[in-house]
Amino acid sequence: MVEFTGERVVPGQVNDDLWSEHVARYAFARRYAHGKRVLDAGCGTGYGSAELAQSATEVTGVDIAADAVEYASANYPIAGLRFRESSCTAVPFPAESFDLVVAFEVIEHLTDYRAFIDEVARVLTPEGLLIVSSPNKRYYAETRAASGPNPFHEHEFEAGEFVRELERVFPNVRLLLQNRVESFAFHPAASFWPAEARIDGGGGNADDAHFFIALCSRVQLPEPRSFVYVPKAANMLRERELHVEALERQLADIKADRQALLDLFRQQTRELEERNEWARQLDRDLTASGERIVALQNEAAELADDYRAQFARMEQEDQIKTEWARTASAELEAKCQELAHCVSLLDLAEASVRERTVWAQTAEAARAQLEAQLEMIRASRWVKMGRTVGLGPDLSK
Repeated sequence: MVEFTGERVVPGQVNDDLWSEHVARYAFARRYAHGKRVLDAGCGTGYGSAELAQSATEVTGVDIAADAVEYASANYPIAGLRFRESSCTAVPFPAESFDLVVAFEVIEHLTDYRAFIDEVARVLTPEGLLIVSSPNKRYYAETRAASGPNPFHEHEFEAGEFVRELERVFPNVRLLLQNRVESFAFHPAASFWPAEARIDGGGGNADDAHFFIALCSRVQLPEPRSFVYVPKAANMLRERELHVEALERQLADIKADRQALLDLFRQQTRELEERNEWARQLDRDLTASGERIVALQNEAAELADDYRAQFARMEQEDQIKTEWARTASAELEAKCQELAHCVSLLDLAEASVRERTVWAQTAEAARAQLEAQLEMIRASRWVKMGRTVGLGPDLSK
């Protein structure tokens, strides 16, 4: 499915005014197509080629867009009409292949528009005719003042430049103007008669024209005749009345939508204010929390400093106590060694005491025995002495 991009006209996807603007050019060119071999350069979706095919012997439409060519081939299966995918600056046809070349709203899209004009001249017969159109640069710039330049256009022409570029190749160039005009039509209710047209106001001003249409040839041009295209929606007054009614309905809908939007805006404003107040309170709470966090951080820093100082003191005291413990341990070990020596001396003394006790006891026993023996000797001596002198009792009894 080909989509309308704002440039390529797709049947059924554009409004009546835009459709009529483009179809009118092909209706104008159809008058020159009778019995001719026609090339539609930049044919787009093919509706114009189909219009030309109603009079021409054969029509070939070329376009660089594959989807446009596919659409045209599928929607216009007409005898004598064919479509090819091709650039307009290098068409795949021999020289002098066509009697008429039409190129509507193509030349402004080409970077090398001169190569295009040369290529058209190549494929035209010596008596052939080129009908080419382009928007008026001055008018087009005014209509796009708000939206900016057309991104699809490579070069736009003013009237004098347009004619000069065409005259570079074609000796005979006639400039026509395409304008949307209000007119009065007299015709039967069911169909049109063969029409005559009266155009008041002279030939018009090229600077104010909407579009330029140029007829170009190497030979004498056909007799000039003005052409008026009356589209289906031609009762302008009635169309305007209907349009005004539609606009009034749209305006009423817009007012209703506006009121609904205003109500929604007021509601959203209230909700926004409530949320802003909530946000402000949240900001105040957040500020207070931040201040409390800073205070806690300061307290934590002070506690940490105190802990570090206390830890330093404890570590210093621990070092002193450790040194004291090492000294006390050394002193205790020395005392223990001294005590062990004393104990060993006591053990020696105790052994000596025991030995002396045993010796004393032995000595005492020996002394007692000696004293007993001595006493016995003494007694014995006294007995003997008594017997000798007759003194004392007779101890022998």
